[in-house]
Amino acid sequence: MSEILDRIEDPGQIAKLSLEERVTLASEIRERIVGVICNTGGHLASSLGVVELTIALLTVYDPSTDRIVWDVGHQTYPWKLLTGRRELFHTIRQTGGLSGFPRRAESVYDVFGTGHSSTSISAALGFAGARDIAGRNERVVAVIGDGSMTAGMALEGLNNAGAAKTDITIILNDNEMSISRNVGALSKHLNKLLTDPTYNSFKDGIWKALGKVPSLGEGMRIAAHEVSSAIKKTIVTPASIFEEFGVNYFGPIPGHDLAALTGVLSRVKKLSGPVLLHVVTKKGKGYSPAESQPVSHHGVSGVKSKASGAKFTSCFSEAVLKAAEKDPTVVAITAAMPDGTGLNKFAERYPGRFFDVGIAEQHAVTFASGLAFGGMKPVLAIYSSFMQRAYDQVIHDVALQDAPVLFAMDRAGVVGADGPTHHGVFDISMFLAVPGLSLAAPRDCTVLKKLVAVELSQLSSPTGIRYPRGQEPELRFPSPDKLPRATGQIVREGSQVLLIAVGPMVTTAVQAAEILMSSGIDVMVFDPVWLKPAPVGKIQELASGRLVTTLEEGSLRGGFGQYIASVLPGQSVLNLGIPDEFVTHGSTKEIIADLKLNPDGVSGSIEKYVRSNGEIS
Repeated sequence: MSEILDRIEDPGQIAKLSLEERVTLASEIRERIVGVICNTGGHLASSLGVVELTIALLTVYDPSTDRIVWDVGHQTYPWKLLTGRRELFHTIRQTGGLSGFPRRAESVYDVFGTGHSSTSISAALGFAGARDIAGRNERVVAVIGDGSMTAGMALEGLNNAGAAKTDITIILNDNEMSISRNVGALSKHLNKLLTDPTYNSFKDGIWKALGKVPSLGEGMRIAAHEVSSAIKKTIVTPASIFEEFGVNYFGPIPGHDLAALTGVLSRVKKLSGPVLLHVVTKKGKGYSPAESQPVSHHGVSGVKSKASGAKFTSCFSEAVLKAAEKDPTVVAITAAMPDGTGLNKFAERYPGRFFDVGIAEQHAVTFASGLAFGGMKPVLAIYSSFMQRAYDQVIHDVALQDAPVLFAMDRAGVVGADGPTHHGVFDISMFLAVPGLSLAAPRDCTVLKKLVAVELSQLSSPTGIRYPRGQEPELRFPSPDKLPRATGQIVREGSQVLLIAVGPMVTTAVQAAEILMSSGIDVMVFDPVWLKPAPVGKIQELASGRLVTTLEEGSLRGGFGQYIASVLPGQSVLNLGIPDEFVTHGSTKEIIADLKLNPDGVSGSIEKYVRSNGEIS
């Protein structure tokens, strides 16, 4: 029973709690998060690390008027619990339930929706600018992690904050992690600040103010002015890069000491101009499995039945390793996702040929182009939804210069519980529009491995391969030894309908075709493999005398289906895919069913289409 947490109906109640009650509240929050997320799945370690910070923010600031902007938002579970969503917390990331990220439509306390990193400073500056123009006096706070601070957009915002000189507080939550461990010069700089004698002297000063009592109870006899006095005496600003941006730097501050956090925030709130408060936390705090293994506990899957079959990410990893064994010019790049993309094994075996550039997708793409022109064969693995962040570089720095870079886009299609910020449904539309860039969509791991092997043996132009998360489909089909561009493969014969399916949707297409047989509708299923250059000639040949349908787990607007319709003039084409809207979160199976992209939905749409065209009575 969470006695204090269950009494919080309004975030305004938190400031009225005693320090001892707030420390107890922190324990109750952690217990609730672990209990729910280990069952439902979600971002565990990141949320456990900011419990005290969240409580301190809600103690010092008024979320009904002040603006608290979270970066990425995967650490906002404590925020949701304390801002009126406690009763619904068990629905987080479930169909129809709470989002796993801040969402403006969900709560007035979620002032800025997010899901991708490094947006908080820019958004907070926008709020501050609007406040200044309107003549209001609310405070604006951006909470950003040390991993997110490595991205160019965060540094752009920081640069603007120093120039604007407006009142804004930036809280740098430093746990030395993004999803994987942080890399780069900024990470080293923050580590240097952590080893400064200031940090230890600050902790010592606060502990003295608390009476050096290691337990709660009588140790919480401290008065607020004593904490402020200790802070004033002990906090010293070490030389930091942030001061060069024109931002006042304070810290590092122990991020799990509620008395210290609350006292410092209270003082910082009164300061004018841009301020950066460096807070040191531990990812996974309070849950030993997450503390010891923060990478694997960054996001947990919850209680689910084990699926059989090989995983696309693992198969990609194996294929790149095999290519690297044969060719010393094969190099691999990731943007802070070595584990998620499967390149961690490559990093272990070929550390000199592996590059983790941090959360910097734009830099990663241009960096890959430079490697390519330097004689390497770069493989850049980035999640489909994160590739959106580097679209300009894909066009300007790779395609326009015809740089031979292999883009491996993991998590293509609907990804499920992470929702609209993470669904990989725009990559087809994006890449089809870029001249000189090829794009393939393997239906299973066998095809994926062959594509990686063939492309890295002869990489000469920009090429993308998109594939989903999770296991490959159980239903698989023989594939040719070679997969040349613009050929494709018939995987099921049929005389009445030509169903052109993209990637793993091939399995769905075949299953739908079997269902349609009972209605007397004979369907041919064709896998183009290459979406660009597409096997247009073959498709035009097969389309003769057949009704045509396309099926893709991607955006219909500007997608592969619309392209196929454009090369079949005068012929009606039914396009099935993601409609022109943002798809919500939930289980992948439920989302696909809701979009009518499962076998029953596809067969139903095709039968209606066939009947409307008068092919059957």
